[in-house]
Amino acid sequence: MNPTSARLLDACEQLRCEIDSIDELTARRLARRASTTPSSVSYHFGSQEQLVIATAQRVYKRLNAERLSLLNDAVQRASPEPPALDQIIAALIGPSVRWSLQPNSKYPVLAHFTAMAQRSREPELYRAVVEGIEHHRMFMPYLRLLAPWLSEADIGWRMSCALGIRSQVTRSRTRNEILTNHAIDFSDPEVVIARIVEVVVPMFRKPD
Repeated sequence: MNPTSARLLDACEQLRCEIDSIDELTARRLARRASTTPSSVSYHFGSQEQLVIATAQRVYKRLNAERLSLLNDAVQRASPEPPALDQIIAALIGPSVRWSLQPNSKYPVLAHFTAMAQRSREPELYRAVVEGIEHHRMFMPYLRLLAPWLSEADIGWRMSCALGIRSQVTRSRTRNEILTNHAIDFSDPEVVIARIVEVVVPMFRKPD
């Protein structure tokens, strides 16, 4: 990657964490932060939209690296026995929850990406990120080992449900507080992770 492209990616990541609205992210502002010209956005990435996608891909890789690191830690701690189910689920959903509650995290980059994907007229541009599941597949062998009575499709469905719960919790804090009568501290990521794990783990247990 050439230096200008790298500076534009850095600028996009930094600005998205500083601004409140998608409309505040302009080519001129990006260029000024990256010490280049507005035309360089299109020259190096094709469009500002594609720059945002490339930035989100880079941040998403970091999030997934954190997931896989937690998964590996759980596996290593338990070896030679299988890892604990609750730790596998915590590794899957934990990083997103933590990032969403950390004021200095790069979570706004991913939130921006999601908002753009939902309103874009070119959804195919987002497909590689939105439909990328290779990092999720890394969890499946361990879940199959811990729940051999479930098929691969059953495992995938339960993972999807777990990720759906995580998304609702991270995006709808006020609603969650109201529905739970403010009995759960949704500002504490470890409390939130533990509560999600508490709900998800029974999905993988063997039926009576």
